[in-house]
Amino acid sequence: MTITLSRVATRVPGGRDSVDEILARHDRPRAERRLFTRIFGLRTSPSLADGETLLELLLDAAEEALEGRRAALVLYGHTLLVQPFGHHDEFAARIRDRLGLPGVPVYGISRINCASVLRGADLADRFLRRPDASPDDLVLVLGGDQGSMGDMSRIIPGFVVCGDAAAAVVMGRDGERHRGRYRYLGGAAVRDARFHRNLRMTTEESREFGTACVEGMVGVIDAALGRAGLGRDDVDWIMPHMSNAFVWRAVSGGLGIPMDRVYLDLLPDQGHTFGVDALMALEHADRTGRLKPGQRCVLAAQGMGAYFQAAVVEVTEDAA
Repeated sequence: MTITLSRVATRVPGGRDSVDEILARHDRPRAERRLFTRIFGLRTSPSLADGETLLELLLDAAEEALEGRRAALVLYGHTLLVQPFGHHDEFAARIRDRLGLPGVPVYGISRINCASVLRGADLADRFLRRPDASPDDLVLVLGGDQGSMGDMSRIIPGFVVCGDAAAAVVMGRDGERHRGRYRYLGGAAVRDARFHRNLRMTTEESREFGTACVEGMVGVIDAALGRAGLGRDDVDWIMPHMSNAFVWRAVSGGLGIPMDRVYLDLLPDQGHTFGVDALMALEHADRTGRLKPGQRCVLAAQGMGAYFQAAVVEVTEDAA
């Protein structure tokens, strides 16, 4: 059985905020502001423009990804728990109404922060392989958050600034109803419970966190490759959690995979968009002609807590 993913549908809002100005508004030290812009490589962060809403971005991406087909399940991965539509039935009702999915289950995946969207892909793979699954079942995997609601929700001190975006992808068994662009070869999850205090970590825990992020990312990528029956030499691209360039130079060194295989093209102007970073990078690389059939891509994500998730996909000949 071959499980595949469609092309990724992405939505990035029209606004852009200066990373330096975001940090300045939050009274972050000048040295930290220079660190973010000069060492981490972060210049701007996307934010909703007047008249835009995250709900509409999510609905637009979902509609594009499904292309009029019916999903058997909708999974929405997100980091923030304060989105207005998340506190009543508006989101599930709008998804079902807009996409013509009456009665279809809609589940949120949260509490694992920015690892939630790739965890959704892993859960979709399990759902599609269940014993009573129909060969025509499709799963809509959604992701997106609105960090621009307030600077406190978009700044992880000393590490990253988060922006607004949405992405959607459809997963299913490869066949007449679903001709995927990427084969799902395997996924893995790792957790380092030492950092469960999240943004309330002690000073000592914060010092250890940077090293743990690199070790956790290397570990989860190796685990996902192992489940796919592959090794580091089989990796053509890493589509990263776009925290900052400094972290990925360390991960690159830990894996022995050159930095020119880590897709950071979106980092300066788009930066970190919570759990959809890897999907954003995959879509951009494909749209700009960087991907070739047969190439293997590792999608990687990290959530505060600390959670790590990775998925391995292979580019197919099919352009669907």
